[in-house]
Amino acid sequence: MLQHAHNPVDWFPWGEEALEKAQRESKPILVSIGYAACHWCHVMEKESFEDPGTAAIMNEHFVNIKIDREERPDLDHIYMDAVQAMTGSGGWPLNVFLTPDKRPFYGGTYFPPQAAFNRASWKDVLEGVNRAWTDRREEIESQAGNLTEHLLQSNNFGIGEPGGGLLKPGELDQVFDNLMKNADRQEGGFGRAPKFPQTFSIQFCLHHYYYTGKEEALEQACLSLDKMIYGGIYDQIGGGFARYSTDTEWLVPHFEKMLYDNALLLIVLAEAYQATGKELYRQTILETTAFIEREWLSEEGGFYSALDADSEGVEGKYYVWSKGEIEDCLGEDAALFCEYYDVTERGNWEHVNILNRKQGVEEFAAEKKLAEQEVRELLAKGVRKLMERRNSRVRPLLDDKILLGWNALMITAYCKVFGALGDDRFRGRAVLGMNFLWTRLRKDGSFYHSYKNGDAKYPAFLDDLAYLSQALIHLQEVTGNGDYLKQARELAGYVISHFSEEETGFFFFTNANQKDVILRKKEVYDGATPSGNAVMALNLFYLAIIFDEQSWKERAVRISTSLRKVIIGYPSSFGVWATFLQAVSFGVPEIALIGENLGTLHLEFLRTFIPFRVFQSASLSDKQFPLLAGKPFSPVPQFFLCKDYSCQYPVSELDRLVDQLRAF
Repeated sequence: MLQHAHNPVDWFPWGEEALEKAQRESKPILVSIGYAACHWCHVMEKESFEDPGTAAIMNEHFVNIKIDREERPDLDHIYMDAVQAMTGSGGWPLNVFLTPDKRPFYGGTYFPPQAAFNRASWKDVLEGVNRAWTDRREEIESQAGNLTEHLLQSNNFGIGEPGGGLLKPGELDQVFDNLMKNADRQEGGFGRAPKFPQTFSIQFCLHHYYYTGKEEALEQACLSLDKMIYGGIYDQIGGGFARYSTDTEWLVPHFEKMLYDNALLLIVLAEAYQATGKELYRQTILETTAFIEREWLSEEGGFYSALDADSEGVEGKYYVWSKGEIEDCLGEDAALFCEYYDVTERGNWEHVNILNRKQGVEEFAAEKKLAEQEVRELLAKGVRKLMERRNSRVRPLLDDKILLGWNALMITAYCKVFGALGDDRFRGRAVLGMNFLWTRLRKDGSFYHSYKNGDAKYPAFLDDLAYLSQALIHLQEVTGNGDYLKQARELAGYVISHFSEEETGFFFFTNANQKDVILRKKEVYDGATPSGNAVMALNLFYLAIIFDEQSWKERAVRISTSLRKVIIGYPSSFGVWATFLQAVSFGVPEIALIGENLGTLHLEFLRTFIPFRVFQSASLSDKQFPLLAGKPFSPVPQFFLCKDYSCQYPVSELDRLVDQLRAF
């Protein structure tokens, strides 16, 4: 809304004023949905929404509502589904026409100012919709009713009857095989261009390797991470990952950077480092967290949402280089630097260069018959100088709203990074981040979705609370503070009370008290962020063991197994579900660490790659937590490996615990 505040279009926010105006004047509603870092949203704004003639048509015939999809993902989900049902595709900007009672009847994405790209011009669309509304109102009302009914019916797509049971080893192999059908075995990742990180698929592969020892799974996970880190999708100068690659080689990104992408990539990088000890992953974690804290950390302790792809109206301008500019900046060091980072006179994208790497420093130094340390120092010095030069450029727009769910994902990422690296800075950052969310995005006992300039607004959605509960669980693991588990339990209870669909056990995206949407969606797919339903299944299963809430465990398994057919058949769309069912099918270990001076053993445990386990640590047996209650206390810290609260003989060395886990 702030970006569009000075358009000649009379934009309204979604709310009573606009909706009542549409009813009163019997006008169709035009909803335009975008987000701050959206390139084509900016293009359509400049071409059409800033044009007085176009604005005049919009203002005369429609009630115009502008929505930030990240502030109102509930509305975006509903109307994106509608446009996809009508046209077979979607994207942003999303432009959809509604009846005065909010039902969709026509829509699309980007429309040019003049007819082009096999698309009608925006003015033609506006005039055509106005004529249809005037001349064929009854037909449009019927069409809107049919489409809304279709959206309601499709709300249960993929959900079958529970009772098929957990996945057998052969079925888990089938999940992996189906995932690998879309794997790019040369360039890493899954699918064709445009190529997204698909962190859920990478995580499934890492976990599949842990459970089965299948080297192919580890190789595809690491190949995917390596190629992204070496590619243009990774910012070789400033750290951090862009949204996706427009090609199969990860060279040319869509240059916007999103908080959630970087959080999810940090999570799998931490696990990959635990599994392999590969220095590349440790270094990338350090560079990416440095980027996040430099660009996105607010003074209050929350994280901003995104950086735009554009600067000075040109996509990627902030990030690309000519060879001459690098030579001017680096002098005699430029030749080696340019060779390593694939910089040429001609350029590798639109006559400029996107820095990327073809190989590691070790191989490059060996080929050049140079000392590896000398090459590393030269390249690091070059990166510092180019960073200084880049800081003088016009920066991309910062989207400085703070979102509850995305911040919770980042807190989980910091917990995972702390576990992998053992650097207490990361645990401290996670604690401060949670304190921020608890004090700034919570009012009168309720959480809110978005925060900016001291104001928290929009009641929290399912994803917000699911990710927050998950972050609390991870914070307990790294701090040993059981209060975080109590807060996670309270949140889970709230979600069950206010978001449940009792017949199926799934959860709606919106709170039962929210009345401004035409339907309550259930999101079960993993999209750019994890399915809130899948994360709630993970949370409920974990908390059920912690608090002996057997109905929660049964519910988590019930909703997961009701999706077993689509999980097996389409694992790239159900990666979090697949990862959860894989863990439960192999068995979830319950591990307690009890004793004095837990620090060293606690850190050793967290550094160990054990994908999905319930873990608590305490200096004393704690009767309020069933997993800790009744355990004999010894001054020497001891691990207790349990299943259904039945525990093996305690051990005081991590190696012996790992041996027990192998036989679990």
